[in-house]
Amino acid sequence: MLDWIRLWNELVQVQSSGYAHDRRLGQRDHWRNRAQEFDEHVRRRWEQADTSRTFILAQVDAVPNSTVLDIGAGTGAWAGLLARHARRVTAVEPSPAMLEVLRNNLAIEKASNVEVVEEPWPHAQVGAHDFTLCSHAMYGLPDFARFVQSIEAVTRHTCFLLIRAPTMDGVMAEAARRVWGHPYDSPNYQIAFNALLQLGIFPNVLMEEPGSWEPWVSESLEEGCEQIKRRLGLSQSKVHDEFFLDLVRRRLTCRNGRYVWPPAMRTALVYWRVQRARERS
Repeated sequence: MLDWIRLWNELVQVQSSGYAHDRRLGQRDHWRNRAQEFDEHVRRRWEQADTSRTFILAQVDAVPNSTVLDIGAGTGAWAGLLARHARRVTAVEPSPAMLEVLRNNLAIEKASNVEVVEEPWPHAQVGAHDFTLCSHAMYGLPDFARFVQSIEAVTRHTCFLLIRAPTMDGVMAEAARRVWGHPYDSPNYQIAFNALLQLGIFPNVLMEEPGSWEPWVSESLEEGCEQIKRRLGLSQSKVHDEFFLDLVRRRLTCRNGRYVWPPAMRTALVYWRVQRARERS
């Protein structure tokens, strides 16, 4: 039987190796030059209707005077939105670059009921909240079991995880099959869902419609090849170069001199009511 928790850990380690170059350059905060771009990206995505936002807000509204913990708050999109519906929001974010944009966005929103905690999860010290949300901020946490236990420990009602759900026939899935014999190139919904089952949690899932993720773009086929290698932790290896180059030639589409990756990503909202361990046993 596949150990999904172990697989999550292994893929986090592979993914983190892609930032080794930034760390050697002393760039502890890899968002330093990308926080504003990330904020703009989120704003573009949020121009579209989103069933996850509608669903989460409905759950928060159903609990009077609710409190929400936002783990990995980024530039504050969720924190600002939730502040209109909850009595209090706690936004946990360790990146100085993200925090600068987050605070500016909260000031524009006049969200005075948001407390900002400048610590990484799960080291941040926070009290109990009715709801906990982690939106695409769990990918760098290697111990999935500890992550789940840590959010359940501070949640009275429901945990929400928004997590990417790649297709099993995408470019990265094909590359991962070549290298590892399975289609999982990085931590994602499929692994998290099975890991939760492994932990005795039976989550609900709300799947977004396709099309909300902007396609990846490479300036050249060689850059596309390097993107695959970096994502798979193979930047220093040439073993699969010939296969990867053929892969991007076959799968990427040239548009106006740039190479567009085929759509391969959706977002899954994974959520469950918190039950204590004795209730599951």
